[in-house]
Amino acid sequence: MTSTETPGTELRSQPASPAEGIIGAIGNTPLIRLRRYPERGELQLWAKYERANPGGSAKARPAAAMLQAALRDGHLSPNGTVVESSSGNLGVGLAQACAALGLEFICVTDARANESNIAAMRALGAEVRIVSEPDPATGELLAARLRLVGELVASTPRAWWPNQYANPVNARSHQLGTMREIDDALGGELDYLFVAVSSTGTLVGCGEYLRTAARTTRLVAVDAVGSALFGGDRGPRALPGMGAGFETELSQTARWDRLIRVPELDSVVGCRRLARREGILAGASSGGVLAAFDTLSPELEPGTRCAAILPDGGEGYMASVFDDEWVERELGCSAPEIERLTGETLRRDRP
Repeated sequence: MTSTETPGTELRSQPASPAEGIIGAIGNTPLIRLRRYPERGELQLWAKYERANPGGSAKARPAAAMLQAALRDGHLSPNGTVVESSSGNLGVGLAQACAALGLEFICVTDARANESNIAAMRALGAEVRIVSEPDPATGELLAARLRLVGELVASTPRAWWPNQYANPVNARSHQLGTMREIDDALGGELDYLFVAVSSTGTLVGCGEYLRTAARTTRLVAVDAVGSALFGGDRGPRALPGMGAGFETELSQTARWDRLIRVPELDSVVGCRRLARREGILAGASSGGVLAAFDTLSPELEPGTRCAAILPDGGEGYMASVFDDEWVERELGCSAPEIERLTGETLRRDRP
C-alpha cells in the first residue's frame, strides 16, 4: 500500500447475482456510510441508496410488486392497461415494469413533474397525460390528477388502477424489501430511521417491519411544509416527491415516533450538502430526510446509529434543486445565500 492510499478503501469487485429480467434486478440497493455529511463526527449516518434500483428510485419496488400481485390475483389481465397518478418516480417504475410484463400504461402527472421522468416514461412506451389546472374545489393538482385517473379507468377497456395511496402491497414491498435489507445490513442495530412521506407506503412498511421484528428503532416521518398529511396545513409546494395535498388511506394507518416538517429550502440545502460532502447526487426528498437529520442531530447521544432512505437520484433535479435561478425564483433565496447555507460548515472545517 502506498502512502496515498487509505486502509480499507480499496475497490473490490463483488460477484453480481444474475437477474431474471429487469424486475428481478429490483432491490438489494447499497447502504452507504456517510462520513462527511454529519456535522457531529461521533454520530453514525447510513444512507439507503434507492437510486440504484432499476428506474432510479425506491418506487421501483411497489411498482413491480403491485403489478405482480394484481396479475396473480386476477385484478389485472395480461393484456390490460394500467392507469396511475404519479409525480414521476412511480410512473417510471410502472412504465418499466409494464414494458417488461407486456402491459399498456397511462400515467397521469402534472406540470411539477421532472421533464426527465416524463421523457423516460414515454421512452418506455407509456402514454403520459399532464394535468395543468388544479382541482377547482381543493386547489390541488393531485385531486385533479386523480379525477382524470377515474375518467380514464372508466373509459379504457381492461383498465386497472393500482392506487398507490391505498394499496397495501405498496407498504408491503418496503416491509419485505427496503427495511429488511437495512435491518440485515446493520444486524438489527439501528437507533433512528428517517423516512420521507408522500403516499406513505415506505413509512408504513418500514414501521410494520420494525414492530414485527420487535426493534427499538425510532421511526422519524419527514414531511414537507405545505403538506396536508398527518393534520398538516395544506399550502403551496414547488417540489414533487414529498408531502401530499390530502390524507391518504395508507397515511391514516401510519405510526411514527417523531414527525419533522421540512421547508423546501432546507431540502435544497440538504441535497447540495450531500453532493459537496459525499459526492452523491440525490433528489429533493433525500435532501428533506437529511435536513430532518440535521434538525434532530443536536439531541442525539454520541454513537447513535441513524439511517436515512434516499428515495431517488438528483439527475432529474438539475433544473430545480441544483439550479440557482430556480431556487431564487421559486424559494426566494439568492445564489450567494444558498452557497453560504450549503458550504458554511465545509469552509469552517478547512485549515
